[in-house]
Amino acid sequence: MAKVDLKLSVVDQSPVYRSETEAEALQHTIELAQKAEAWGYHRFWVTEHHGSKQVMGSSPEVLVSHLLAKTDRIRVGSGGVMLQHYSPFKVAENFNVLASLAPGRVDLGIGRGPGGLPQSTAALRSNSSSNDAASSKPFLDKLLDLDKFLHNRLEDTHPNHGVKVSPAPPQVASLYLLGTTPSSGEMAASLGMPYIFAMFLNSDESIMWDAVEAYRNTFIGTNGTRPEAMLALPVIVADTDEEAAGYASQITVVRILLESGRTFTVFSVEAAEDFGNQSGEKFSYEILQSNIINGSPATVRERLCAMQTDYKVDEIFVVTAIDDFPKRLHSYELLSREFELAG
Repeated sequence: MAKVDLKLSVVDQSPVYRSETEAEALQHTIELAQKAEAWGYHRFWVTEHHGSKQVMGSSPEVLVSHLLAKTDRIRVGSGGVMLQHYSPFKVAENFNVLASLAPGRVDLGIGRGPGGLPQSTAALRSNSSSNDAASSKPFLDKLLDLDKFLHNRLEDTHPNHGVKVSPAPPQVASLYLLGTTPSSGEMAASLGMPYIFAMFLNSDESIMWDAVEAYRNTFIGTNGTRPEAMLALPVIVADTDEEAAGYASQITVVRILLESGRTFTVFSVEAAEDFGNQSGEKFSYEILQSNIINGSPATVRERLCAMQTDYKVDEIFVVTAIDDFPKRLHSYELLSREFELAG
């Protein structure tokens, strides 16, 4: 079978399963990163969630630092830092330190979501004054500032002109925008940035199609840059189609609809009720079967190659949520063998 020209990468949320402790979940992330490197995966990204009982990746920059020290070659990054909560200057400092420690191996993925329940979001902003201009800046402005700070390219008219981020690494962290809506694709396009659609957070393929199309159709490149779209997909691989389907059938997502019209996706009814109650709005939710690409190695290969062709991407991030760590490892290993990533 001919080798496919497709890069595969991993997004890991440090999930807590069964009788695992929260500390064990983080140890599993370390082991998975090391094995992903050995199996030939291109990148290993960790997520940001706050106040969760199910996923432990609350500080991606700290976890990225540790993973860089525990691996040798694989690119490591955030998928993503929730910039709305933070100072772009401080995020730039954090990732310039990381990029100086591991030149050419650091990615800075940025997310637009809250990354947690409303009380967690409030706690993240508890030190921000309502008069603090930086904390009230629109997300797009913060993203623009982050790019400028990373490269120390503040224009003369910028209110922080003269401020320098140190250290200045030999190779700045690569900047990406993650999203789950067409508007996020349009935002990435307006900035000429690479874009990743997170289907593991929004499994509606029609929205994914619209988001990627919006990104490509409105992309504004500079200095010859071209649109660079990627997908982050929920994937389960097992020895047989039947076994993989069994694992996939156990996974559901819960979509919350607030009275204001905002929607959010969580992974349990308990989390949905907590979110709704903390929001201060009337809310409803629905339990949905998660749309997971699943099957034997050959079946999943066929599906991923079809998506590569349909969406014109050359890299796909894989998120595997089997409720058993050895079986989760086995899924990633089977996929790497099928695509001959290490060969």
